[in-house]
Amino acid sequence: MEPQEVETIIRSLAAAIAQQGAIHVDIRTCVQELRDFNAQQVEMNARLEITQARIETLLARLLPQSENGREA
Repeated sequence: MEPQEVETIIRSLAAAIAQQGAIHVDIRTCVQELRDFNAQQVEMNARLEITQARIETLLARLLPQSENGREA
């Protein structure tokens, strides 16, 4: 193999490594954004569960119940 061919291969490999580094940074950024989004979704879900429980409590107070537990 000619020294010029080796140099070309080394340059190609170095360029590929640099590109992979940039891709790695992009992926890490994306993963962090997804973690933040998931945390927001968990918090929102907890709030929705509380809201749903409050609505169910209000409905139970507002809707009359018969003796067998069904709506009158």
